Amino acid sequence: MSATRQPELRREVDQLGRLFGEVIKHHAGQQGFDLVEEVRTMARKLSDGDDSIAEALRKRLAELSTSELSVIIRSFTIFLELANLAEDRQRIRVIRQRDHDAYPEPRSESIGAAFASLHEAGLSTDEIKKLLARVKVELVFTAHPTEAKRRSVRRILIRIRQLLKAGDDPDQVPRERDKNHALIRGELHKLWQTDFVRPWRPTVLQEVERGLAIMPGLWSEAPVLLDDVENALARYYPKVPAPQTPIVSFGSWIGGDRDGNPFVTPTVTAQTLTLLRQHAVQEHRGKARQLGRSLSMSDRLSERPAKLEAAIEAASKRWPSLAKQLADLPPLETYRRWMHVVRWRLSKTLDTPIDQAPDPKAGGYFSRGDLATDVELVAECLKAAGDELIVENEIKPWLAQIRVFGLHTARLDLRQHSAVYRESIDELWKLAGLCDDGAKLDEPARVELLVKTLASPKLPTLDVEVSDTTRETLELFALVRRMARQRGMGPFGAHILSMTQYASDILAMLWLWRWSECVDGGHERDATLTLPVSPLFETIDDLERAPETLRAVFGVKTYRDYVAAQGNDQMVMVGYSDSTKDGGYLSAQWALQQSQSAMQRVATDFGIELTFFHGRGGSLGRGGGPAARSILSLPSDAFNGSLRLTEQGEVLAERYGTPEIAYRHLEQVCWSSITAAARDPESPPKEWVEMMDRLAATSLKSYRKLVDSPTFADFYREVTPIDEIERLPIGSRPSKRKAGNRIEDLRAIPWVFSWTQCRAILPAWYGIGSAVESIIDDAEGMEMLRTMLREWPFFEATISNAELALAKANMPVFELYGKLGNSIEGGTELAQMIVDEYQRSRRAVCAINGTENLLDQIAWLQRSIQVRNGYVDPLNVVQVVLLERLANDPNAYKDATPDDLEHLMNLDINGVSAGMRTTG
Repeated sequence: MSATRQPELRREVDQLGRLFGEVIKHHAGQQGFDLVEEVRTMARKLSDGDDSIAEALRKRLAELSTSELSVIIRSFTIFLELANLAEDRQRIRVIRQRDHDAYPEPRSESIGAAFASLHEAGLSTDEIKKLLARVKVELVFTAHPTEAKRRSVRRILIRIRQLLKAGDDPDQVPRERDKNHALIRGELHKLWQTDFVRPWRPTVLQEVERGLAIMPGLWSEAPVLLDDVENALARYYPKVPAPQTPIVSFGSWIGGDRDGNPFVTPTVTAQTLTLLRQHAVQEHRGKARQLGRSLSMSDRLSERPAKLEAAIEAASKRWPSLAKQLADLPPLETYRRWMHVVRWRLSKTLDTPIDQAPDPKAGGYFSRGDLATDVELVAECLKAAGDELIVENEIKPWLAQIRVFGLHTARLDLRQHSAVYRESIDELWKLAGLCDDGAKLDEPARVELLVKTLASPKLPTLDVEVSDTTRETLELFALVRRMARQRGMGPFGAHILSMTQYASDILAMLWLWRWSECVDGGHERDATLTLPVSPLFETIDDLERAPETLRAVFGVKTYRDYVAAQGNDQMVMVGYSDSTKDGGYLSAQWALQQSQSAMQRVATDFGIELTFFHGRGGSLGRGGGPAARSILSLPSDAFNGSLRLTEQGEVLAERYGTPEIAYRHLEQVCWSSITAAARDPESPPKEWVEMMDRLAATSLKSYRKLVDSPTFADFYREVTPIDEIERLPIGSRPSKRKAGNRIEDLRAIPWVFSWTQCRAILPAWYGIGSAVESIIDDAEGMEMLRTMLREWPFFEATISNAELALAKANMPVFELYGKLGNSIEGGTELAQMIVDEYQRSRRAVCAINGTENLLDQIAWLQRSIQVRNGYVDPLNVVQVVLLERLANDPNAYKDATPDDLEHLMNLDINGVSAGMRTTG
């Protein structure tokens, strides 16, 4: 955000900068402070456009000792973290001001604004009812290793934010204000002395706990979201009842994503389900305790709640141990007594292991519906007594939380690679004497054998000796089957299959699910339990073949019947990360768009509705960018209102760490989903499709020419900090699916992470320039592109995200990294290819936008990036110096524990991440 446009932001950044300057002097001395100021002055000239200063800055930093570089890294990193904090506070001020300015009308991109637009457009009551029945958004949290910031650091920053907020109070007296400043300075001193790098990788369960750490804010905001839907309907569509199912719900991969992560075992998954359940039940128990204190009404002074009295009497007879506790409570405070019953039952819910059948005699709740019934009884009695306001203020928010979070917080997804299930089934077939070598079967024969052997009595049970991989596969399906028998399918989300290529891959998930019916001799509920299986199409080729893959699997009667049992709804996941790594930005965006439309056409032929699960990352090179814009850009002929989105890595804390920002994100997701679902399905004009086909093909060719160069893999490892990123202790999952130096084997996250660090941000734009170059002098062709930009949300989002990536990239800085590859054969040429394509892409985007410079239409953002570069660029140049030193250090990376040089590199990567506000 532009400091010149926002005086509060400028004032706060200046205040924090002065306070932090004192901290630098205290810990690094005047000499250290002067060094930081010298580097900052040089970096400002670079950010102001003096490209020649880049090499001079590199030479100056190369002269510094390790301890001096540490001062530079720590100073600029902390300042960027403080700037981020101030920007978030400014964002909250802007949100609140816009709300104030719009009142009594709804603010822009809100739930109220969505229904206001639909009302103005003339949508009828019946159309809105049908629309609300379709709109369902599930946000799925993942633990992908892109969260570089330690929770220790985040806690200090949160404390500083709280102190700044306290300082906003105009009624503070001078003594209180001085104390507040002293507290802020104290936190800054702690921040300087806190290690920004984790000492070791987190365990999977620590990642689960980290994900749960952001949930309290969502628990507070979820009821507000449901209230907004209800209020908007009451204003614009009073005859439409509020939907019983929340528009937004939550899921999680953390603890269930075992694709390439050997640490996600069935035991860990069971522990994860237990943690999710404990979190939800403890939150509900806290609410019951709070209401027990709040609902202090005496039966002498208000209408006696006869239904509650009867319910308490019934509970006392059913559970004698509860009756003993109730005997010690005041007899005429019925609401409090009932809240004690609810709290007691929630405690009993925690006592029952999640994989055991709930014992009705124990008193625990079986489902969210059981809990909601008990809470709704309170609301009913309060309304009968004329206390509707208490219901509105205190009971309805809890009922909203029960509806959104249930007894399990978030539905847990499971994910595995297709090759794992394929190999496991081959092994089981061989053991059962059904097929000696399943790997040699062609696709039709494999499909036939899968269908033929579904739940075959010949198949091995859990007690047979198999390979470790197959053992873990069977134990996972056994775990899910056992828990589903006891708890239903509610705690589980989708079962996702990475790198799906064939119909037989999808059938493999059904085959293993049917196999699990033999566990423990079977169960009477087995026939009613359906596991939502979801193929994941990730590469360009797989996305192009996906429609025929679905046609093939839907053509299998057994599978078609299985989908029918789930309401004729099939979930399909599409991957933005691997498709972009495979085909480059523009080609991947178009393949994803085309594939969704084509898959939905196939599904329609079979009477099936698809729910697309969008595997987007936080960064622009992995499908990131504003979530609302992404939703609006979905193909209207393939979006019916139901979708899932991944929320990955650092995005969790950035979007959900602050309640006000979390709510704004959620309401924009709702607004865009409602708006997009209300559109009439239509296909883009034929000439636009042909233009995109042409651009995508040229872009793909340009991208593959770069990454298929014989020495590209070696060049890439020299000019980016990928080796260091792979060693970062920021996630439990390995950075590669398998060993090797091939780009194909590298996960998309470190791929994007490394290109972001070296300031190329290549995955988010490379190929656009080559694609548009042949058209840029064609007036008719360029006019078509400008029309597409104005009238086609997909193209507008594609170009806007690329423009932002190009604006955040910094070629003078990247060229310093590029020189590190000069020793690689062809390295100089590869670096020049990237710089040249950047210039082409920059010209192309500006030509399409009709502007002279990137972001000319968003001047505040343009200036903000320029100002921020003055603090990020020095960290990048330090990183180049450290890469040079590490390359010349024969002892680098020999020990598991990083030495001083490696530790500095880790700190620097963290700092650049803070400055870019993204990792991978």
